[in-house]
Amino acid sequence: MPLGKPTTASFVVVATVLLLLFNAAVVTPKSTIEPCSNNDSCNALLGYTLYTDLKVSELAALFQIDPIVLLSANSIDISYPDVESHILPSQLFLKIPIICSCVDGIRKSVATHYKTRPSDTLSNIADAVYGGLVSADQIKEANSISDPSVLDVGQNLVVPLPCTCFNGTDNFLPAIYMSYVVRPVDTLAGIAARYKTTTTDLMGVNALGNAAIEDGDILAIPLPACASNFPRSASDYALSVPNGGYAITADHCVECSCTAGSRLYCQPASLSVSCSSMQCKSSNLMLGNVTVQQSSAGCNVTSCGYGGFVNGTIITTLSSSLQPRCPGPQVVPPVTAPPTVVSPDMVLAPAPSPGQLGGSPMAGLPSSVVPSSGSSIVLPPAANGPSGSSINGACTLVNPLTTSFISIGLVLFLKVVKVVPFL
Repeated sequence: MPLGKPTTASFVVVATVLLLLFNAAVVTPKSTIEPCSNNDSCNALLGYTLYTDLKVSELAALFQIDPIVLLSANSIDISYPDVESHILPSQLFLKIPIICSCVDGIRKSVATHYKTRPSDTLSNIADAVYGGLVSADQIKEANSISDPSVLDVGQNLVVPLPCTCFNGTDNFLPAIYMSYVVRPVDTLAGIAARYKTTTTDLMGVNALGNAAIEDGDILAIPLPACASNFPRSASDYALSVPNGGYAITADHCVECSCTAGSRLYCQPASLSVSCSSMQCKSSNLMLGNVTVQQSSAGCNVTSCGYGGFVNGTIITTLSSSLQPRCPGPQVVPPVTAPPTVVSPDMVLAPAPSPGQLGGSPMAGLPSSVVPSSGSSIVLPPAANGPSGSSINGACTLVNPLTTSFISIGLVLFLKVVKVVPFL
């Protein structure tokens, strides 16, 4: 039979097959990935919902963090009697402070370890215990597990958790990033309203093509913060505190908060007992004290500030300035008693849907996914990271099956072209 050009109908059939294969191969996006190339770390947060009732000490042990640091980050009263034994209720939403490191070219936290219990599975650990912040495949890969169906009781597993730094800024202002697992009731508008940001900003940070999100997606949410300028020799160098929260430092001696005007304010912690001197030199002022004196030229303000924790010593700094007006009393975020029940209107509750806020949902898909076993790193085109960041875009992880599906499609295409009769 003579050969000629493939018919238009043949091309339509092949194009349809390729399109279906490509759509089947696209991986559901999951989380923002921030590439990195240095050993710097930053303070970050995880948005976590308790899967069962847990003591404060048990929850802290789940993430290997200081119980007092955990409570302070959520503005919970650390002076409450026997606070570490207080039982926190199931479904309570809390911010978990972590250190975000650079591991194998990607920002993540690998400081959390989990000891397996009878009847544990990787899926149960990932989805129930850690609330979807990690996947079973990620735990499998991080621990080089060949057969995930066989877990020894008491096995110590590394739990890689998502985090981002983006230079500690958002739109050139100090920020701490919280990894947040999207729930079925969430929309981007609702999350933006809850955390006092904009849908546009969240889309930029997470490299989203539009504002639609799906259950299980992990978003990086920038929280406005107050940044310190402590010397590099300080153990709490680069301390940053999100608005409305506290950071405990200097061996539980000092607590710092982010006050109005994005000013970092530090004072003696309520638990401070055997601490080094917190009095400013050449002054009778203690850490956190401020004196004001009105004059014809303005207001003379003298304050005793915190300069970091260096070699076990609390550094205090005395400063004086002439201001047009005398400042009012220092207003710090209110602290609450450890919660015993969860109510829908609690400040610590997850972000509401826009129906509760008067917003409206929008359509689309995020453009980055959770890393899985055997994934490869691909930078998405024109992804916009936070302003002031050295990262030009988030990183997308693509399942290698995508390449296989496309390859199969190309083979089918060539075969169709080969067998089509030519004129």
